[in-house]
Amino acid sequence: MTPERPEEGVGYSPSRRRFLEIISLGLSGAIAAAVAVPVIGFLLAPLFARTSEAWRSVGSVKSFKIGQTVEVSFTDASPLPWAGLTARSAAYLRRDGAEQFTAFSVNCEHLGCPVRWVASAELFMCPCHGGVYYKDGTVAAGPPPRPLRKFDVRIRAGNVEIQARPVSIV
Repeated sequence: MTPERPEEGVGYSPSRRRFLEIISLGLSGAIAAAVAVPVIGFLLAPLFARTSEAWRSVGSVKSFKIGQTVEVSFTDASPLPWAGLTARSAAYLRRDGAEQFTAFSVNCEHLGCPVRWVASAELFMCPCHGGVYYKDGTVAAGPPPRPLRKFDVRIRAGNVEIQARPVSIV
């Protein structure tokens, strides 16, 4: 004689094993969704990102000497309202002529470490991995794969302005 087993339907109550299977599958699905949503958001963010550029004044033309390279600071092109000091960015600005300026990023193209200008050698030096750039921003030695990034520069109403871009992560 075999014991009677109730069929699914009216009056059916699942076994404890089946109940735990359902709970486990539900929790696994919730955890997978909690992990997948941020990953998908990260992957799709560049498609919806707005690239903003803005001209930022860094000083009057008279305050820069011909042939001199100086560090200037300005507000990033896309600062968040709560960014505070992190919204500040910098560049090296060199006056090449009466109305000619060149601006370089302060970040090494190898891994983004801040470079420093050594005026006596007329070189940009990266302290992290020994990257060296000539005064025109081209690579002199070390691991940097490309020259220093340049900013567009213009003179407007007697002031030097740099076209700031959001900080690149690539």
